[in-house]
Amino acid sequence: MSVPQPPEPIPGARLLFSLDPSVSHLNHGSFGAVPIGVQRVQQRLRDEMEANPLRFLGTGLVDRITHVRRHLAAFLGADPDGTALVGNATTGVAVVLQSLGLGAGDEVLSTDHGYGAVALSIARECRRTGASARTLHLPLAATDEQLVEIVRAGLRPGRTRLLVVDQLTSATARLLPVAALARVAREHGIPVLVDAAHAPGMLPVQVGALGADFWVGNLHKWGYAPRGTAVLVVAPPWRSRMEPLVVSWEQAAGFPGNVEWQATLDYTGWLSAPAGLYTLRSLGVDRVRAHNAALAAYGQRVVGDALGVAPADLPDPGGPAVSMRIVPLPPGIGGTLDEARALRARIAERLAIEVAVMTWNGHGWLRLCGQVYNTPDEYERLAVRLPPLLARG
Repeated sequence: MSVPQPPEPIPGARLLFSLDPSVSHLNHGSFGAVPIGVQRVQQRLRDEMEANPLRFLGTGLVDRITHVRRHLAAFLGADPDGTALVGNATTGVAVVLQSLGLGAGDEVLSTDHGYGAVALSIARECRRTGASARTLHLPLAATDEQLVEIVRAGLRPGRTRLLVVDQLTSATARLLPVAALARVAREHGIPVLVDAAHAPGMLPVQVGALGADFWVGNLHKWGYAPRGTAVLVVAPPWRSRMEPLVVSWEQAAGFPGNVEWQATLDYTGWLSAPAGLYTLRSLGVDRVRAHNAALAAYGQRVVGDALGVAPADLPDPGGPAVSMRIVPLPPGIGGTLDEARALRARIAERLAIEVAVMTWNGHGWLRLCGQVYNTPDEYERLAVRLPPLLARG
C-alpha cells in the first residue's frame, strides 16, 4: 500500500503565524497557535482597555460580548440565545455538572476516551454530591454502530443523570457518532453533554442539529482565536438552571450573561475571536480542513512506517475532516502519564519537534496534528529521528 500524497501547501499560510521556525510544531491540538493578525487585534483591544479601564469594562462591554457570541454561534450552527462564552471546554463542563443538581443514587456516565480534566471534574462533582461516576470502554477500532450499541447497553434509565461523550477524542483522535448517541440517550430521557473541544474550526459543525442538551467547544484550537475562548451551548429546557461557577452582578440576567460576566476578566481574547474566524475564512474553510486532514494522514503514515507499524494497524479517525492522527508507540513506551510527559519533553528538547504523547488503555500513542503552517518534511524528519531516540531510551 503506497504512502498517501501530502497536500499542496496553502501559499503564505506559514507567514500568518509567529511560531519559532527552528521548531516543528506538530501539536496544534493542545494549545493552538494564534495568527499574527489576531494577536494584533487583541493588542489593540488591550490598549483600548488600559487607556480607560472604567469605560472599557462598563456596560457597553456586555453588548460587545453579545455581538461576539452571536457571531460565533452563527459559525457553529448554534442558537445564540443558548450560547455562552467560557474560558475553555473544561470550564463549560464544570458549569453543567454543578448545575444538574446531582445527588446520592445518581450517576454520570462517560467513556474511557474522555479528556483527563473532564474525568477529574466529574469525579469531583460526584464526591461533592454523593453521585457516582461510571466509565464505558469503547474499543478503538469499533464501528459507529458498535459504539452506539455499547452506549445503549451501558445506560441505566432512572439512575444515569448525564451521558458525557466526546465529539472528537483528545487521546485517541477518534470521531464519535454524537448525534446517534444523543438520540439513544434521548429515548431514555437521559441528557447528553458533548465535549467538542477540538470541533470548532476543524469539523463542519451544526450544533443545533446534533440533539445534545449541552455542547462545549474551544475556539482557541482550530478556530484561531486567542487562548481562553470557548463556548457552552445549552438546550432551551436547561437554560434557566445554569449557574455560573462564580456569581457576578449579571446573576439576575440569567443564562448566558450570568455565566459570561466575571467583572475584571480580560475579555480581549473573546472580543478578538471573530478575527480568528476571519483568518480561517480568508484561507478558505474547506481548503484548510482538507489540507490539514490530508497532512495529518500523511504524517501518521510516514511515522508509522518508520516505527514498523503496518498500515492496517494505524487507527482510522472515523471521518475525512479529522486533522489529528495517532500512531502506536512500541510496547513499554509511554504507557503511563509520567512516561508520556517525559517522552514528549525529550522529543522537544532533543529533536526540536513538538508532538503530543498520549496514554490510553495502558499504551503509549504519538498524536500528530496537521495545520496550515506545517510541511511534509517536518513529519519526514520526525520519522527519521524518532526511532533512534526511542531505541536509546
